[in-house]
Amino acid sequence: MSTPTPIYQQLFAAIKNGGLRPGDRLLETDLARRFGVSRTPIREAIRRLETDGLVAHKPRVGAMIRVLSQQEIVELYEMRIVLEATAAQMAAKHTSKAEIHTLETMNAQMMQAASDPYKVVTLNRKFHACILSAARNRFLAQSHSSLSNSLILLGKTTLESSERVKDVVAQHDSIIAALKSGQAEIAAKMMRAHMEASLEHRLKALQLDG
Repeated sequence: MSTPTPIYQQLFAAIKNGGLRPGDRLLETDLARRFGVSRTPIREAIRRLETDGLVAHKPRVGAMIRVLSQQEIVELYEMRIVLEATAAQMAAKHTSKAEIHTLETMNAQMMQAASDPYKVVTLNRKFHACILSAARNRFLAQSHSSLSNSLILLGKTTLESSERVKDVVAQHDSIIAALKSGQAEIAAKMMRAHMEASLEHRLKALQLDG
């Protein structure tokens, strides 16, 4: 595949950071004006985003950020549960003291940043990425990476309230404790429960938005 263009990279970043949300229309003329370019590079970037599964074309509407169905969200989380529980199980056998310290630090920072959803989400992603890295399995990492674009399409975070952040931090603490003591099965169980709780909150948020 060719190297991503600057326009593609900026649009991708906007989708990832929430500047463009699922359901938002991508109007070539507006985007060309926004980026100060012709419609040709905009069209090429949109085409690539469509290939990546991030953009869909709707009749009489045009290009828009793809909206995942409830069933797709459930299926996505089912895969996350399998992969991340496995990662936690493997990480319990390999995690270094430095990685444990990093996880503890990030989790404490999440609690401190509870009123800043963007910072909380960033730290949460890094927390899970650290565990995936600690699993020391490149094929597991590749499998998880294949879900990355779909994860971006989940839309609005469920980590906007301090109470929700507090619950997540407590769940993270349980995972860290299992990793620290090398209890692989417990680590997998804690991660599975954590991801199932995340799915439950995601579906509740979807019902409220609907």
